[in-house]
Amino acid sequence: MRILILGGTVFLGRHLAEIAKKRGHSMTLFNRGHHPEVFSDIEQLHGDRDGDLEVLKNRRWDAVIDTSGYVPRIVRQSAQLLSQLTDHYTFISSISVYQDFSKSNITEQAEVGKLDDEAVEDIGKDNYGPLKALCESVVQEVMPGRSLVIRPGLIVGPHDPTDRFTYWAWRIRKGGTVLAPGNPEAPVQWIDVRDLASWILDMVEKKQTGVYHATGPKEPLTMKAFLESSVTSLSSQTQLQWAEEDFLLKQDVGYWMEMPLWIPEKENMSGFQMVDNRKAVKAGLLFRPIQETIRDTAEWASGRPSDYEWRAGMSAEREQEILRKARNGQANL
Repeated sequence: MRILILGGTVFLGRHLAEIAKKRGHSMTLFNRGHHPEVFSDIEQLHGDRDGDLEVLKNRRWDAVIDTSGYVPRIVRQSAQLLSQLTDHYTFISSISVYQDFSKSNITEQAEVGKLDDEAVEDIGKDNYGPLKALCESVVQEVMPGRSLVIRPGLIVGPHDPTDRFTYWAWRIRKGGTVLAPGNPEAPVQWIDVRDLASWILDMVEKKQTGVYHATGPKEPLTMKAFLESSVTSLSSQTQLQWAEEDFLLKQDVGYWMEMPLWIPEKENMSGFQMVDNRKAVKAGLLFRPIQETIRDTAEWASGRPSDYEWRAGMSAEREQEILRKARNGQANL
């Protein structure tokens, strides 16, 4: 197949391009050219999605995968142009589209979030999900019956620029006493980027349409099981020190980013990490063992510079301060 990826040099796009190339597809990447060192052997067209799409005209592809759409107005530009140049358009969205995460096992039919002003283009925390939902609608409107919408959960693995999962692999491999957050039995969900990319290409090759969640693992996973698997997988001299939610909140520990994967129960968002993935599993989504994801992520992270500035996770000084307070107080479960 001739496949165009909008993006293609960062994380999911990078893995899509790598796997597609191995499968023998003819690849074209469209991006702003910020990462010229990546895929020098794959055709890359440079431009800006917002008004600079000229380089895409007078071409044709069997399929398009849009990994970098966040603003409906901008997504409409590429979708309208490419609707004449391709048979199939895949849009990578997010489970963040949903309005209510207080219920578990959310399906693809759940109500999505809405914006009071649909013209807003600030993709900050409160707008990200509803804007993604609007982008989905644009693609479905412009390419009726020819679009595939993928709503991933947290995407993890090598080359992850967010550090939300990588923090745990790196921290546990480092060893010592590790601060573990909240309820050990709280559910967690994520998907290895390589599993996601491989399955997306399976779906593209079949020109499947519709809306699918893409998160895992297949069986329910708790924070305790994840962290203990990390300790075992990385063979580290690590002890987990669990701290109760109320204690962490009193220390102003930030959830999800400062303490990755943790969402306090008081936030009433249990559904965010208990999304129904059965439709995707039925469509062939497979998951590698979590231990493989943990090991590979830790190995990749170990190759980064010693002065790397983490985008998520707790600093060593902050962790030690909270651990001292936990040992002297009432934080243990």
